[in-house]
Parts: sequence; C-alpha cells; structure tokens
Amino acid sequence: MKNKELELAWNFVNNTDRNVFLTGKAGTGKTTFLHKLKHQSLKRIVVVAPTGVAAINAKGVTIHSFFQLPFGPILPNQETNNSSGFNRKFNRTKINIIKSLDLLIIDEISMVRADLLDGIDQTLRRYRDKTKVFGGVQVLMIGDLQQLSPVIKEDEWFLLKQHYKNAFFFSSNAYQNCNAITVELRHIYRQDNPKFINILNEIRTNSLSQVSADELNKRYNPDFTPDKDEGYISLTTHNNRAEQTNTSELEKLKSKAHVYKAKIEGKFPEYAYPNKEELTLKVGAQVMFIKNDSSPEKRYFNGKIGKVILLDKDEVIVKCPDDEFNIVTTPEEWENINYTVDKETKAISENKIGSYTQMPLRLAWSITIHKSQGLTFEKAIIDAQGAFAHGQTYVALSRCKSLEGLVLKNRINSSQIISDSNVQTFSEQAEENQPDEAILQASKSEFQLNLIAEIFNFYSFLYPVNRLLDIYYKNRGSIEGNLETPLTSIKDCVTNLLKVANGFKAQLKSLSINDETPEEHSEIQERFKKGMAYFSESFNSNIVESYKSFSFSTDNKAIEKDIIKQLDTIEELIGTKQLYFSKLKDSFNVSIYLEARAKAVFLAKEKPKKPRKQVYDGTANVELFELLRELRNDIASEKDIIHYQVFTQKALYEMCETLPTNTQELLEVNGFGKVRVQKYGDAILKVIRDYCEENDIEMAKATEIFKDKKPKKKKGDTKKISLDLFKSGKSIEQIAFERELNVNTIFGHLASYISSGEVTILDLMSERNYKELKELIPKHKFENLSDLKHQLDEKYSYGELRLVLEELAKT
Repeated sequence: MKNKELELAWNFVNNTDRNVFLTGKAGTGKTTFLHKLKHQSLKRIVVVAPTGVAAINAKGVTIHSFFQLPFGPILPNQETNNSSGFNRKFNRTKINIIKSLDLLIIDEISMVRADLLDGIDQTLRRYRDKTKVFGGVQVLMIGDLQQLSPVIKEDEWFLLKQHYKNAFFFSSNAYQNCNAITVELRHIYRQDNPKFINILNEIRTNSLSQVSADELNKRYNPDFTPDKDEGYISLTTHNNRAEQTNTSELEKLKSKAHVYKAKIEGKFPEYAYPNKEELTLKVGAQVMFIKNDSSPEKRYFNGKIGKVILLDKDEVIVKCPDDEFNIVTTPEEWENINYTVDKETKAISENKIGSYTQMPLRLAWSITIHKSQGLTFEKAIIDAQGAFAHGQTYVALSRCKSLEGLVLKNRINSSQIISDSNVQTFSEQAEENQPDEAILQASKSEFQLNLIAEIFNFYSFLYPVNRLLDIYYKNRGSIEGNLETPLTSIKDCVTNLLKVANGFKAQLKSLSINDETPEEHSEIQERFKKGMAYFSESFNSNIVESYKSFSFSTDNKAIEKDIIKQLDTIEELIGTKQLYFSKLKDSFNVSIYLEARAKAVFLAKEKPKKPRKQVYDGTANVELFELLRELRNDIASEKDIIHYQVFTQKALYEMCETLPTNTQELLEVNGFGKVRVQKYGDAILKVIRDYCEENDIEMAKATEIFKDKKPKKKKGDTKKISLDLFKSGKSIEQIAFERELNVNTIFGHLASYISSGEVTILDLMSERNYKELKELIPKHKFENLSDLKHQLDEKYSYGELRLVLEELAKT
C-alpha cells in the first residue's frame, strides 16, 4: 500500500540536504524506515542512539561512544576537549568517517537532551565546516516525542536551565538553527481498529474525551487473573514491581530450573546487554521473545509471548497461543559494532567489535513500560498506577494490537496522562508546517545547486596560501627557494575564480525552475559543462602549474613544519578538484559527485608524500647536496648540537654550486669561519673531493694548499686500483678504508666495469635488493635519484638505485 508520508520522508532524506525530524505514533513504521535507509540509500550513513539498548536495536552505536562526549552536562560554547573522564582524541579513521559522512541518523531522538545534540553539532563543526549547523552533515532525527523523554537529574538541570527552555532536543541551539522539516507518519500498522486508534491519538495529544475514556475503561478489570495458557503480559511502571512478579511466578512452578549463561566475546559493555547474563527458566514459564527470528522461517518476532514446554542444554522449546507449531529456540547473537572505512571501496562499513549470545527470551509475566517501547503485544494487562513520566500511559496502551487484547488494572482518566506542555506546543507547530511536494521539489533543486557551487568553490585555498605567504614574509632570511611567485599566482587565480563562481551560481539559479532539478535541466547541464571546461583549464594552468614550481628549504624546524602542513592542505585541495573535474567533465550527476566527494577525503592518505624539506632548487649537484646533508646530520648527532650549527642551509646550497676542495675555498663560503672550518672542514672537503672524483668533475686549481699534498692520480688508474683490490677478495668497505676514499666512490669505480663484464650487478648488491628494486622502481614517479631514494626504504643505497635504473633503461 502506498504511504505518501513515508515516500515524502524517503525523498527528503535521499534527494535533498534538509535536516529531517521523522515522527509518528507508535506502530507507524519508523524503525522499518531506518533499516530500509541503511540498506538502500546511496548516502554514506552512520546510525547513533542515546542508549546502549537503543543502539543495539537500531544496529548502530551510542551517541556518547561515537562522538566521545562526556556524560555530564555540556554547556553551550564549553570546550568539550577539556572535559575530564573521557577521550576526545579522535583517530584518523573516525575523522575520515566524519569528514566523508553524508547522513547522520539519530534514533530515539525523544530521549536525546538538548545539550547532547549541541555536543554533536560542536563535534561535527570541528571536523567539517565550522560555519554550518552539524558541520554541513544532513541529520535525520527519528522518534516520537509522546513517548519516552530525556533523563535529566536535578543538579544537571540547575546548570542547563540557564541556557535551554527545556531538556528536549528541539530546544537545542543546533535544532533551532538547522531549518529542519518535520514529517509525521500517520498510517498505523500495529493497530487496525479505528476506535482504538482514535483513543490512542487523544491520549497522545492530551485530549482524552469522556466518550473515549468510557470506551477504554470498559476494559477495566482489577481482579483479572489470566489462565496459564492465554499469553497475557503485565505492563507496569516500576522495574522492581515487574521483577518481583516474574520471580514470584517462576518460584510457583515446581519444575526444575535451567540456567542459560550468555556468551560474551570482544567488546560488549554491560549496560548494553540485551538480556540477563544468567537467564533462569523453568518448564511452564511465560516468556517473551526479545529479538526477531534470524532464521529464514521467521517463526517469532520481538515481543511475541509464549510458554516454555521443554528445556534442553542448548535449546528451549516454546509454544505460543494460536500457533499450530512449537518453536525450537536456540541462542541468538547481538552484535556490537563500530564504524570503519573499507580499505578498498572507501565505503563506511560496520565492523563487529563484540557479540552477546544468549537465548532470545526473557520472563514475561510482567515487564516495565520503559522496556516495552518498540514492542507489540497481542494481549496485555496494563497497570499504569503511579505513571511517573511524560508519555508512559501512551507507550503502555499503544503496545497492544487491539482493544480486545487489553485489560486495565486501574481506570484511565485524563489526570493520569502526563504530557509535557513543551512537547504539545512543539508538536502542534510541527504539524502545521508539514512539507509538501512543492517544498520537496524546491529543496531538491537547492540541494543540487549547492553541490554545483561546492565544485566551483575555491575559497578553501585562500587560508593555506595566505598562511604560506605570511610565513615567507616574516622569515625571508631563513627560507630558500621559489615561494613568492607561485603563491601569488595561485592567490590571484583563486580570487578571480571566486568572482566567476559567484556569477555562475547566480546564473544557474536564474535558470532553475521548480518542476525540474538541475540534474534534469538541459540548459543548466550545458552551462555546467562549459563551466567545467573554463574552471578546469584555469585551475590547471594557474594553480596546478604554479604549485609544481614551488620549492623551499629551511633550517628552522618550526617553520619547516608549518610550511609542510599548509602544502599538504593545498595538495589535498588540488587532488580533490582534479577528482571532481575528471569525474564530472561531461555532466552533473548527484550520485557521482557524492561518491567523488567521499573518496576525496582519502586522497591524502592514499598518495605517498615525498619529504618536502628536500627541495633542491637551484643546484644541479643533487647527490652531493644529499651527501653533505647526511654528513651534517651525523656530525650534529655525534656532537649533540643542532644541525645548522654545523653549517646552514644557505651554506649547503653554496657548497653544491662552488664545490670548494680546499680550506681556502671553504672559508669563502657564506657562514664558514676559521673555527667552523677547523672543526668540520676535513670531513666536508673529503665528501666534496670524493664526489668530484667519482663524477669526473675538475677540482679547484689550488689543491696544493692541502697539507697532505699527494700527486693526483689519473681517473683510469684509480678505478683500476679499486678493481684489482676487489678481485683480490677485498670488500668495498675494506677498499674504501685502505684507499681513504668514500664507500660510494669505490662503488662507482667498480660499477664502471659492469659494461665490460669484469664486474656484475650482483657483485655489488644482494640478489634480494636487486629483485626488489626491479619491481619497486617502475611503480614510483620521481624527479631525480634523490627523490626516488626518499620514496623507498633506507636500506637501498644511491649506487644500487643508479645501477638498477641504468639496467631498466636498457630494457
């Protein structure tokens, strides 16, 4: 049967970004709607609920555990990070889930306090958009305000009443500002008697007429005692009264007691146990199923009443009234989940972290009204005397499928119906403002126009670019490289694109018509395609190309860290835009965009970043740069000093350009005085001389200045000496020590004989490293040898990389 309210709710949730409060009387299908959404919606969803049992039933997680919120009052504008007794350090997985989330579903919203909803809002803003309610995440709130209300202690309300009119979620700042629509489900699936439905509705709205009260009280029978096989359950207000009844009735049975112990695996908190850890049953006990049958036969449902007729070690046989068959009941499993991100698909997936396995039965001569929420009974005895909270009478009566199956232990009159005036006022206003198809269509169009505006919005580039320029202008003396020109170019382009995007958004809005969404509108699609071409071209030529030319180097660790942080942000933003432009170049499609937007969150994680601090702008001698930098780090570590106390970054660049090979030339390098040359000069000059010799670079004329004056050997001679020593059985390290040369130099000498066959690659490197590099190198993109080295494991030397690269180049 068609249900227009359910269809309306479905369309608002799936085809717009409007926040929705989905309500309705007991038995109108709210829970069914939630489970359908989980299985069929294309949006990325997380389900939370205020209590452990509600979360298990909704197959979600608790609000407090997902958002890591404190259990005490959360005051508006209070920094929840400073609250004690709970952990606000979100791991990367949870942050990625929040960042990529499309829809948050909050079940049993009637029990969510105002301050808790504001805590959710604060957390979502923290990881999403600070300027938008719920950080821009769409929120679906499901519940019935006429049922169970928030629990709030007197001392908590003393603190909160200064900020909120009442404790209900709708008085929160977040709800007041989120422009939510209310959809009320009106068709009742649980009851089909118009007379009973009308009575329940009057109780629900605190308007019980005398006629309805008289009709209801025909079921009054204070002395009623059901026959053992009739299957009545008694609903009462207090837990101890229900427990007392069940214990008393169980003791009356003369049969042998069987105890069924729950099996608990992994993480499953005690407060969320769906049943007693030790369940005591006897033949003849009246029981209620507390879970839907997981088998294909669907023999029982949550709330079905029956009687135990046989007990065995691993099964309980139950006979229910009106059933022609017995139900062989075996343990059922309840899962405790958390949310993770699938490594392959990047979908938000439910991860089982614990389970609770027990017979899906509880003693059911009596149950509290509170625990009966969400259940359906054929026959019930209502003891509503002393109903102490808003909505309890309504919850109790609405559990029953019919008037005929209902027995009242005390009369019901309007004085027993406790209803909160705040709820009444809010419900009346919400009922008057139910959305229609026109509002739905307008919301669909607005949603799609907002998504298009997101694609062409470059505002998020401004902060990291401005921050980098600010760092550069304040620290020019400490930073080398090409920064100002590319950053200024990116900033100018972003500023221009923002102006164009505003005009483009206004143009698309003027073309939009109410009965056709942008996705269906041919002219908007045509304009979108042209817009994509313009923005993509401008983006690639001005932002991407400028970014590629950016380079920097600094000795200051704090500056370096801040620069890298901003560059990471820019790189993620560039990756995101490139993804959008590639996926949507031909037309605008909501589902494709939502999928791309979610995937963009994980781009930074997927792309291996090379260490940005090694930017060799302005020097051709990249390998020498790296060798000197490593020497500097070794000396700094050995002497327990800061690396730039050995020599500065500026000096490092200068040495790579001027190639000083004697003390006099080294003294001419910026930052080198006599003391520094005396301390570190010999080691530095040795690295430079070895590098020059290995690469056949003509050294300075003034080598005679060196105290240990030695006649310079011809290149051919020095390589031949290394080869002869190698053939005599000496290792590269031994040859380097004996000849007072660098290990890399000896490696280079020997490598030059590979082409003649006198030395093989496997003479110079292990077979394992050789095979690994042949496989690894083609998988990496790199600008030079040093860039490749930083992307791979430290165990591979420069010489090994060069050898395998040369071999790969031949194939």
